[in-house]
Amino acid sequence: MKWLENSIMYTRGVARGEVRDTHELTEARQGKFHYTMGPYSDPVLHIAPGDRVIVETRDAFDGKIRTEQDLPSKNLQVPFLNPQNGPIMIDGAEKGDVVAVYIESMLPRGDNPRGTCCLIPRFGALTGTDYTATLNEPLPEITRKIDVDENGVYWSKRVTLPYRPHIGTLSVSPEIDSINSLTPDNHGGNMDVPDMGPGSITYLPVRSPGARLFIGDAHACQGDGEVCGTAVEYASTTTIHVDLIKGWHIDWPRLETEALLMAIGSARPLEDATRIAYTQLVLWLEQEYGYERWDAYMMLSQCGKVRLGNFVDPKYSVGAAISKQYLAPAI
Repeated sequence: MKWLENSIMYTRGVARGEVRDTHELTEARQGKFHYTMGPYSDPVLHIAPGDRVIVETRDAFDGKIRTEQDLPSKNLQVPFLNPQNGPIMIDGAEKGDVVAVYIESMLPRGDNPRGTCCLIPRFGALTGTDYTATLNEPLPEITRKIDVDENGVYWSKRVTLPYRPHIGTLSVSPEIDSINSLTPDNHGGNMDVPDMGPGSITYLPVRSPGARLFIGDAHACQGDGEVCGTAVEYASTTTIHVDLIKGWHIDWPRLETEALLMAIGSARPLEDATRIAYTQLVLWLEQEYGYERWDAYMMLSQCGKVRLGNFVDPKYSVGAAISKQYLAPAI
């Protein structure tokens, strides 16, 4: 992809786009999967900037939902959900740097790959939850298994959905806290932003030595909002290329594709997540692309785009984006 040559990762990263050593992070090598992201777990892998990692991720249910007769309430133990590979230590990463993660590919894993979508009691956008308490009874508990390959997501005899994979959870470690893998925040986490798939670069602010990169929660496809609470969750083989940008201070995750730049915010209520994302995008345009702050603010009111990651988790995630066509140097 020619655009990568001009990406932030390739022009500012330590490795300058060079792919160096390749590592395999298999299930066997991972051993213990993690349900929190923090500075206290034992590293599973050490890499250098520019290295590639081939990661075997488990699905968000840890593989425990095997048939449509398996109900989440009977087979899952909260909060042991959304297992994460890692932490991966990155040589030279320190507070004030940024880790860049380019997703090269995501493939379904297993001899007969199947994804899983569930209605889980008191979880999702259109039901009462622990955070949005109501006296209504929970929605029905339903498990759906879906055949998946690189050509499609075979939802039913009537509907085949596009195979548009992305990583739901990508994170570095907070500085002192250990945060569960279902909760997004300024370290990254369970953002569920559909743009975070093959061909994208995610930028994460380093808060602890080595950055401590976590990855998991692969989705074969997902609509904006992940409205029922789950995407088509599946086990994947995900290949990432990791670099380090020294001395780049950012407060929240950012994302770059061939077409756009995006800032991501996570909070409750949803409007606060949107405010964070747009604020970060305005500041990005001011600090690095020569825009006057209020000009950027007013312009984004005309051309800004919003991507809803999820509004089902303990915090909601929103990406505010701008097309790269508006980033040309001022004349």
